[in-house]
Amino acid sequence: MSTPIDIEALCLKKGLRITEQRRVIARVLSAVTDHPDVESLHRRVAEVDPRISIATVYRTVKLFEEAGILERHEFQGGRSRYETATDEHHDHLIDIDTGDVIEFHDPEIEELQNRIAERLGYRLVDHRMELYGRAVGKKG
Repeated sequence: MSTPIDIEALCLKKGLRITEQRRVIARVLSAVTDHPDVESLHRRVAEVDPRISIATVYRTVKLFEEAGILERHEFQGGRSRYETATDEHHDHLIDIDTGDVIEFHDPEIEELQNRIAERLGYRLVDHRMELYGRAVGKKG
């Protein structure tokens, strides 16, 4: 949905020390177009540098999350998945058969959520919406 973000540059901007291993992980994360879990990220990182352990990937992802660079999602029935944290709001549709995550933004839904909050006496300050579905035509 969004344009690629230079994770390495964000790390430097936030004052994080960039080791060579973190640099590799940051570059791999900058290139992802999905919402990988740590194991999937480790497989991609290992293609670049097989010496980087999964423990290093876990520590680095945690560090990037704490620094506000990555956002963690706990999608139903699965491992934590990650995406670059941005100010650009979007929601998620998760394919329950494949685990694919589709990002979308719908102004009508956003307006409806604001109207509901207002009707209940609130001003909406944040929200997260996750839809779970199955591609049309699939059995199950």
